Amino acid sequence: MNLDTTHLVAIAAALGWASGLRLYAVLFLTGMAGFLGWVELPSGLKLLQHPAMLGASGLMLFVEFFVDKIPGLDTVWDLIHTLVRIPAGAALAASVFGADQSTWAMVAALLGGTLAATSHVAKATTRAAVNTSPEPFSNLAMSLLGDGVVPLALWLSWAHPVVFFAALAVALIVMVTLIWLLAKSLRGLVRRLSSRFGASQPVR
Repeated sequence: MNLDTTHLVAIAAALGWASGLRLYAVLFLTGMAGFLGWVELPSGLKLLQHPAMLGASGLMLFVEFFVDKIPGLDTVWDLIHTLVRIPAGAALAASVFGADQSTWAMVAALLGGTLAATSHVAKATTRAAVNTSPEPFSNLAMSLLGDGVVPLALWLSWAHPVVFFAALAVALIVMVTLIWLLAKSLRGLVRRLSSRFGASQPVR
């Protein structure tokens, strides 16, 4: 498959955005697609199809799949991976273009890192809010949604890049809105707790 610049940008954006949700799924699914010959990976991504890399990313995908279904533990996992998903998303996006196209690689890195940060923050804050619900079904539903969205986004970026860009635009609007609403609610909660705590202090 001959990939033009629009196609490569779509793949880079998908790798960055999806890394903020399920980094190890991105690594494993992309590598496996290349290993099985379903797609011809750009040279910068061929490392992902190496058997050793597939084994490592597959193991971490297995761990993350179950950790992400456990309320509380999923929040800790997201917190730890704040330092992993964003730079990994940037690096994967840049690798689509490789060293021969340094300008586009830099643009892709900025795009991938930004998209990874957006999706990661949206996921982490949403899941933290969902975890306050006493029933376990909403947490499981959110986790399964992420499991399904990531392979769909990766497939769209390869097969239908224009459709992917449209879907990405909608997803970003939803995510930014969720981040804003949840941040606003959190600030209100902190203010209420602070005022209540202050009011309960004895007057000296």
